[in-house]
Amino acid sequence: MAEGGWVAAVAHLRATREPGVLVTVVTVRGHAPRAAGAKLVVGAARTWGSIGGGNLEAVAVDKARAQLAAAAVTPELFTVALSDKAPYQHGVQCCGGTVTVLLEPLPVTPAVAVFGVGHVGLELARILARHDLDLHLVDTRAEQVTDVRLAVLADAVARIHVHRLAVLPEIVLGELPAGTHILIMTHDHAEDLALCDAVLRGGDFGSVGLIGSSAKWARFRTHLAAHGHDAAAIQRITTPIGVPGIRGKEPATIAVSVAADLLRTIERGERPHTGTPAPLAAPADADG
Repeated sequence: MAEGGWVAAVAHLRATREPGVLVTVVTVRGHAPRAAGAKLVVGAARTWGSIGGGNLEAVAVDKARAQLAAAAVTPELFTVALSDKAPYQHGVQCCGGTVTVLLEPLPVTPAVAVFGVGHVGLELARILARHDLDLHLVDTRAEQVTDVRLAVLADAVARIHVHRLAVLPEIVLGELPAGTHILIMTHDHAEDLALCDAVLRGGDFGSVGLIGSSAKWARFRTHLAAHGHDAAAIQRITTPIGVPGIRGKEPATIAVSVAADLLRTIERGERPHTGTPAPLAAPADADG
């Protein structure tokens, strides 16, 4: 693999949302097929590059695929002796050296979609953009998603995907990667309700959060039930959102609270808390 080729392989896995493992030769004692620093990228169906072939590489691929099967997130070191007297699984490799290899899991990056990039939504995007995420920003108001307004995200760690739609933001739901965490915080309660209804009608989503007050949610529950959603389905939507006990109404305060709760949810692989009826994140007429 040419210099930088492993970077392209990792970028390919990220773009296609496939897990992988980065395999690196970290130390070499004696003779070995490749020097320290050689890299191999292992995906579920193919590999890129080489750490020298033979038993060494075959063992590395086996271990990497085991990590993929276990959805491992912790790096692993292993050492292989390249000797005809050493144990081997895939044929003798008798260069005479000893090689230590590092396996680094490359899990699929979490995806988050923020529907509504108003005062709170933009502050939230600024926080989430500092994390390794695929961040989707959706708004039907052209002025909220201009390049100038979103310039504050120019140094983002996250991959930013901006969806500019004049109508029907729920169309974006069908374009999102499986497992995307949804945050609904538009300027229009009708849009919020349509999004809640569309989420419950199908799709492979992660957590689903709705900004607003207990009064807003009471109305939404009534409407969603009238549209055929049962109580169990409606409970998929968490509202209020944010860390319990943080009651500030400033956009930046709300954004910190919501981001902290969401990042905890992503890290734990759990649904967010189902809070008390009192509003934690925003009043009923909040502009997300």
